[in-house]
Amino acid sequence: MGITCVSVHATGPSKRVARVRMLVDSGAAYSLLPERIWKRLGLKPKRREQFELADGRTVARDVSECHFRIGKTDGHAPVILGDPGDSEPLLGVITLENLGLVFDPFARRLIQMRLVLASATSPTP
Repeated sequence: MGITCVSVHATGPSKRVARVRMLVDSGAAYSLLPERIWKRLGLKPKRREQFELADGRTVARDVSECHFRIGKTDGHAPVILGDPGDSEPLLGVITLENLGLVFDPFARRLIQMRLVLASATSPTP
């Protein structure tokens, strides 16, 4: 579950930018933007998905894609388009992974992910 917030710049296809304070939620796969933010950014639904809430209920939400920037790191990630009752912006792990970031729960901050690459060339026999 999330225990800290970070400042994120979200950009939609309209090139409008919103500075959003997002709760880091290590239990959430996708990030979520409230309706007032995603509409301002000009995001449009690409598909509809089912999500399970912490209390066990299932809800359907539209999903789009958004460009996120945290500090000097940026990239695209899927984002849940919040319904009117979804008021808290959430930063999920897929967004963090796409940006090469991980959440350090002890320091309560985001840090660069250690990226590992297997040998790019075939081993010589």
